[in-house]
Amino acid sequence: MRLRLVPKETSWDFFSRSKLWLGISALMMVAAFVSFLIQGLNYGIDFVGGTTIRTESTQPVDVGVYREVLTPLELGDFSITEVTDPRFGPDENVASITIQAQEGDEAVSQDTINSVQEALRGVAPDITFPAIESVGPTVSGELIQAAVIAVLLAIGAVLVYIWLRFEWQFALGAVAALVHDVILTIGVFSELQIRFDLAIIAALLTIVGYSLNDTVVVFDRVRENLRRYKKKPLKEVLNQSINETLSRTVMTSVTTLLALISLYILGGDVIRGFVFAMIWGVIVGTYSSIFVASAMLLWLGVKRDWSKPDDGAPAGTQFATAETKDA
Repeated sequence: MRLRLVPKETSWDFFSRSKLWLGISALMMVAAFVSFLIQGLNYGIDFVGGTTIRTESTQPVDVGVYREVLTPLELGDFSITEVTDPRFGPDENVASITIQAQEGDEAVSQDTINSVQEALRGVAPDITFPAIESVGPTVSGELIQAAVIAVLLAIGAVLVYIWLRFEWQFALGAVAALVHDVILTIGVFSELQIRFDLAIIAALLTIVGYSLNDTVVVFDRVRENLRRYKKKPLKEVLNQSINETLSRTVMTSVTTLLALISLYILGGDVIRGFVFAMIWGVIVGTYSSIFVASAMLLWLGVKRDWSKPDDGAPAGTQFATAETKDA
């Protein structure tokens, strides 16, 4: 007996309330933008500067115990990560403690570093501190700029790719969905003031790829059905295409969410922000591939005369060679 999250055949009308869904998306994007302007983001050490202390001990690293002894020091935002390497011996237990600099300071003060070292010696008397590194505001500013450029280049590359594979209407629809996903993800981090660091930039780029994959699956079916049903209204073709790919879309999203939720619960504090971004991104990415990208395609329209009458090629893009039959 096969598990089905949606019926085998569906005929739902996804565009009966398309204006409502687009209105909700627009309001959420405005709310995200306003939150970003008013509250800003809770930048991590990668973007605001701070100090990283590397520790080494013969005793196993217990992140929970380390955090317990450091919390009373009122360090502000800090993270503890166990460092693993196949080259480490059984007595080489390494951790990395990252402490965010206070507002107005370029790095953590020496007194604070001394307090951290004393607290950790109470847990592991033989602990050593082989490296202490600080990240200043100049480097942090360069990281912010590089992160913004990376996201914009990814979206730009998607625009070109979809334009070449399909048509410019498809490209604009896909990019509208990607921009929607990125803005809402940044907005939820601003609204909830979750720490925003380089790991979240990696999550944003992953969300771009995931959302694009969902959108391309729908657009591929749209292109096939546009060739097959040349006289059927575009709205009906879009509805049919989404219904035909709905089972695949839902199954992919649910199985991905199961893995991500497990990581969020069991993965610990180090990756929790990254996993939260991915969970949110999968949800809004699935939503946008249906209600944003396809709605934009319906609004922009799409031509049916992709191939010349005398070239014998099927109706499709100039880059498609798949053979189809008219219905």
